[in-house]
Amino acid sequence: MTNPTEQYYPGLEGVIAGETAISTIAGGLQYRGYSIQDLAEKSTFEEVAYLLIHGNLPSESEFASFKSRLADSREVPESVYTLFRSLPTDANAMDVLRTGVSILAHHDADTGSIELAASVRKAERLLAAIPTLVTAWSRIKSGNDPVAPRSDLDFSANLLNMLHGSEPAEVERHALDVSLILYAEHEYNASSFTARVAASTLTDLHGAVVAAIAALKGPLHGGANEKAVEVLLEVGSKDNAEAWIRNAFKTKRLVMGFGHRVYKEEDPRATILKRFCMEIAPERDATEWEDMADIIEKVMWDEKHLPPNMDWPAGRLYRMIGLETEIYTPLFVASRITGWAAHVIEQQSANRLIRPRATYVGPAAQSYVPITERE
Repeated sequence: MTNPTEQYYPGLEGVIAGETAISTIAGGLQYRGYSIQDLAEKSTFEEVAYLLIHGNLPSESEFASFKSRLADSREVPESVYTLFRSLPTDANAMDVLRTGVSILAHHDADTGSIELAASVRKAERLLAAIPTLVTAWSRIKSGNDPVAPRSDLDFSANLLNMLHGSEPAEVERHALDVSLILYAEHEYNASSFTARVAASTLTDLHGAVVAAIAALKGPLHGGANEKAVEVLLEVGSKDNAEAWIRNAFKTKRLVMGFGHRVYKEEDPRATILKRFCMEIAPERDATEWEDMADIIEKVMWDEKHLPPNMDWPAGRLYRMIGLETEIYTPLFVASRITGWAAHVIEQQSANRLIRPRATYVGPAAQSYVPITERE
């Protein structure tokens, strides 16, 4: 029986579950007080990673040292490649990445420690190594050898170089870098909250990140950027866009990439990425995609009052810069590891086990009947 003094909110919607100094959505998305617009326009992903993990923007010397540590931590043990080569080529990329992070835990000297300094070191090493895991699997499953990481390239350039075997054009590097900034952190989202719940048990950082990856794999959290591309491929042309979306309404089809639990009018991250799509589209022969996207966006807003979320432009932006669809969500991990690590560190700095209650809706109290007497 439900207690009349208790309130239940499905999905914990609107429930304040904790305090954080990492990011806020109120008044526009901010990371540690810095607006996402300023960071996307003026900063780099590596600098934002430092901000999230360490709590402040770095000085020149701090940033140089940080980048050097990242560059030195990009290599992964050969045992990772050996295991990857033994996996079925149709294995889910997020499952493979989850396994890769677990392997790295066995090779990290700080694995068992939850001391602040140890967690920061582990966060930096995971940030550096996850792109190596992502790109190694992408190449191995396609029958190619992994490309060794390079210490002379920044985070995004190195990732794309390991993926394609050649240095990226600046427009590709910059587009990926900005998308990683925008994906890095988003308050108490499902995967970050999962990481905090795990961290509250005083498990280690690798364990909490593995839990977060499992949460992000779910299509209601990660993967929407992949589905957004599938929608546009199915639509095919701008002439078919309006009819397609109206038929989707009629058949009650869920269209991924629209709506957000928090953003009801505009997802600022989507606005930023859409500008990149518009700039790149002409030189990538993708103006038709932008036309399709615009038509679908307008109908969705007019009919359902649902704005596009970040995944809507991110999917087609990644396609424009030559990324295969199955790598989209693993790239999310390469970015969000910064936010996850920040949440794990913050949770354990003033920890209390996260253990909510539930409203019982089962049968009333019953008497036990021995099995021999049951009908």
